[in-house]
Amino acid sequence: MRKRLLVFASGTKDGGGSGFENLVRASGDGRLSADIVAVVSNRETGGVRERAARLGVPFVYFAPPYSAARYAAVARHYRADFVALSGWLKPVEGLDPKTTFNIHPGPLPAFGGAGMYGHRVHEAVLAAYRRGELTHSEVCMHFVTETYDDGPVFFRYAVPILPDDTPDTLAARVNEAEHVWQPVVADAVLAGAIRWDGNDSASLVTPYRC
Repeated sequence: MRKRLLVFASGTKDGGGSGFENLVRASGDGRLSADIVAVVSNRETGGVRERAARLGVPFVYFAPPYSAARYAAVARHYRADFVALSGWLKPVEGLDPKTTFNIHPGPLPAFGGAGMYGHRVHEAVLAAYRRGELTHSEVCMHFVTETYDDGPVFFRYAVPILPDDTPDTLAARVNEAEHVWQPVVADAVLAGAIRWDGNDSASLVTPYRC
């Protein structure tokens, strides 16, 4: 039976939401055994809403305050089996950590936490690369707790850094890898091949080396 997947994606006033669209298309072509029941954005207008309208997916404007009760209510309203954060920039509470997961455009935990999103991640990764501290960036996926980027990581994919990279060129290469792997790994979460008990990181089960 196909799962019901609710997506949270902030986007921007001019764009964003490509990960959300990628999940919708994967849902239609068989890469993801789920129905995308709605997309939630903290922006009333912008890229996510435009994509939702074009793709025929219900759009939910999620205005502040962001409380546990409101997160839980929207998940309950759409009878979501799982929740995927895809470029969601707000703190999360009130969602089940066993069934809520996120994709992050850099190595965790070193390049995560409050304020580490988008180009800020790529800028920090490139600065570390130029200091000789790392050789590659990563696409990471992890379960979501109420602390930014703190849930157990269940997938890592190394993205090479080139000597002439800029934040824009690195972002493009990371985004390309995200679009390849996000639906594949999300499908494993939905199928139960990747799981944890929502409390103890030692309970994590994943077929990937992390």
